[in-house]
Amino acid sequence: MKNYYDILGVNKSASEEDVKKAFRKLAHKYHPDKKGGDEAKFKEVSEAYSVLSDKKKRAEYDAYGKTFAGGGAQGAGFGGFDGNFEDIFGGFSAQGGPASGWDLNDIFGEFFGGGQHNRPRGRDVSIDIELSFRESIFGVERRVLISKTSVCPVCAGTGAKAGSKMISCTTCNGKGSIRETRSSFFGAISTSRTCPQCAGRGEIPETKCEKCDGAGVMKREEEIRIIVPAGVEDGEMIRMPGKGEAVLGGASGDLYVKLHVKQDSRFSREGENLLTTLPVKLTDALLGAKYKIPTLDGEESITIPAGVRHGETLHVRGKGVPHGRGSRGDLLVRVEIDLPKKLSRTARDLIEKLQSEGL
Repeated sequence: MKNYYDILGVNKSASEEDVKKAFRKLAHKYHPDKKGGDEAKFKEVSEAYSVLSDKKKRAEYDAYGKTFAGGGAQGAGFGGFDGNFEDIFGGFSAQGGPASGWDLNDIFGEFFGGGQHNRPRGRDVSIDIELSFRESIFGVERRVLISKTSVCPVCAGTGAKAGSKMISCTTCNGKGSIRETRSSFFGAISTSRTCPQCAGRGEIPETKCEKCDGAGVMKREEEIRIIVPAGVEDGEMIRMPGKGEAVLGGASGDLYVKLHVKQDSRFSREGENLLTTLPVKLTDALLGAKYKIPTLDGEESITIPAGVRHGETLHVRGKGVPHGRGSRGDLLVRVEIDLPKKLSRTARDLIEKLQSEGL
């Protein structure tokens, strides 16, 4: 396993500023665009800095030898670095003075997986919907209207007027990206960014769609069909990929649906089972009886065995929460013996007689 402290040449008690200084020195030394630079070494010190500069990741690394927030530290690459290179190298320029005229975050973007030519992605959208208890158990289909940036319904996202063709983008010559060369203290560095004219597609409409003015996307109300599966619980989230906001030249974001389940006065839930209570008369508890009980499928008949105790649970098979392939949990019926508040003289005499017999 790599030792990130050794890679940066600092000890385990090094401060954040010491870690930053060590990385700045080594990055300057090993940058591959410099004469005598070493790309492998540069990536290695960058990986070490991406962990040791982050308090949470550093604590995980010190405790376990790896990080969890952005994947394992060893071989994790640079996806976890979210610092600002201007802050680290802010005092450097090709002439040794303050950096100006170029963006160090752009320069290092390609090494850290954050290059500006990456395909854009639309924003995620979240909504809340309320379900009845029954809907949460058996599932339901809902249709909701959401106001969001969506693909233009007229041009289907091309941005072109019907019958108009797409032509090569003159800004990027059909490449979808623009390459720029800037001067830095490392020397001349080339970077690539998404073409702002065609949004990385390499082509533009010869005649723009009148509905969206060539944008391919527009703010509008869109009906979304949501399938809520059986057996969901309160607070669960359904993720619907690609149903978030659309963006020209990229992938749509996701839609997150948070579920709120109403309580039911008759039932509660315990995993795959449903629970209910059944008041039973004292005489029925002693002698046994048949009762009608409500279920989510309609009324069912249940046998109360003679001598049932208060708080005892009876099972009604297959009337619980659906799960697996056609299987369902049980309905658990908790017996609550309903003791009379007042006794007639006759009833009292009978009970006293039973008491005298030791019952």
